[in-house]
Amino acid sequence: MENTLLKKNTALWIITILVLFVLSIILGIIMRLNQGAVIQLSPVTFYTDMTTHGLTMIGIWFVAGMAGINFIMERYVKTSYWANLLAYILTIVGVVMLWVSTLIGNFHAGWTFLYPLPFKIMWSAWATPLFLFSLTTLGVGWLIWCLSLVTALLKKYSIPQVFAWQHFKKNPQVETPPFVLISMISLVGIITCLIAAVILLVLLFSEYYSNGTFVNDALLMKNLTYFFGHTLANEMLYLGLAILYELFSEISGQPKWKTTWYVALAWNFTLIFILTAFFHHLYMDFVQPEGFQIIGQIASYSASLPAAGVTVFSVIVAVYRKKINWSLSNLLFFIGVVGWVIGGIGAVIDATISNNFVLHNTLWVPAHFHTYNALGNVLFSLAFFYWFSKYYTHSKSKDRFSTLKLLFIVIGGIGFLLAFYIGGADSIPRRYSDYPEAFISAKALAAFGAAFATVYLIGIIILFVNISNRCLRILFSRS
Repeated sequence: MENTLLKKNTALWIITILVLFVLSIILGIIMRLNQGAVIQLSPVTFYTDMTTHGLTMIGIWFVAGMAGINFIMERYVKTSYWANLLAYILTIVGVVMLWVSTLIGNFHAGWTFLYPLPFKIMWSAWATPLFLFSLTTLGVGWLIWCLSLVTALLKKYSIPQVFAWQHFKKNPQVETPPFVLISMISLVGIITCLIAAVILLVLLFSEYYSNGTFVNDALLMKNLTYFFGHTLANEMLYLGLAILYELFSEISGQPKWKTTWYVALAWNFTLIFILTAFFHHLYMDFVQPEGFQIIGQIASYSASLPAAGVTVFSVIVAVYRKKINWSLSNLLFFIGVVGWVIGGIGAVIDATISNNFVLHNTLWVPAHFHTYNALGNVLFSLAFFYWFSKYYTHSKSKDRFSTLKLLFIVIGGIGFLLAFYIGGADSIPRRYSDYPEAFISAKALAAFGAAFATVYLIGIIILFVNISNRCLRILFSRS
């Protein structure tokens, strides 16, 4: 009974995520069309769309990873259906509150909502507290969900075992599956950044309701915001990698991957580095203690090396001279690894202090994080969605449009991202609703990016229809 409920809830997550993804892509295309002078939006509408688009995208792909690891974790431990359901309900409530505060209340402080922007009321007065309550609702649901999964893991595995420390020695008595290790590493990081979000929201509410008697420190608020936002955006990628480690070999018809000493070491180091890499967002804040900037530089370089190096090596070994069942899921996993690596390289280039002076707040920034999301993390979750929908509807028929969907997504994604990278290299700033004439190529690149984003959207819609139809059958089946 529990497994049936979990399947239905996972199907519900998938349908909801894909609906919100399509809507959020449309908002993104509208923004690029406005920047390309193809359509004309007011600055308020543009920044309202930007706030809605950014926060929704981060939120839905975080819960996509969570829904995936929650479902697969049931193979190893007993998870809480009620924590999963509560997280779904609070996510829906939180997203509705967020969209009402932005699209109706015109809250447009950006998806980073950097302090003190939320308090510079240039929208409906009720929109600021509603926006903050939406984040609180989302955060509470996600924190309960994460804690329930960690608790489930710790009921079966000891702390050394769940972090795979026994694998530093030869022939460990207890095997920790890579999925369990990566899930635990990711969940610990997520819980840490959600706690930071709680502190951030308490401070924001304290100032908002203090009638001017309490004022926050701007640098502290920026640190908390980026520690929360940057860490969550990276950890949701690692949730997708946990799923890849579990399913890639299984779908390929190859032996399951095992945890080795270097896999255990790499992912334990990843936990440390990913929690300190956010400092690279504060290079331009010269009052920040210099030691933090040095930590940020080292961690930014180091964060991508252990996890990426081991994962890329594992994937290459898994496919090199092997007979692989190249289903759409495995192709999405494989291409997602490529997109993740390219986006990671773009991030490291930007995180280098000498480069950051040139690339800071240019289109290079959305270029790299859209790369490891649109052509990285999103593909990991889509691979899980596709596998789940086919496996649990016992569908053995070949999808005639697999190649077409993949071509739309990959070609559309590359063109869309290329416009960002070229713009960043040309020092075109990000977050402009309209570009002045001084930026000669900005409008053409924005229109070019919007056109390719539309191609990407077509591929997603075709995949959405295919996956959602099967998920609806799971949702309304009796078993």
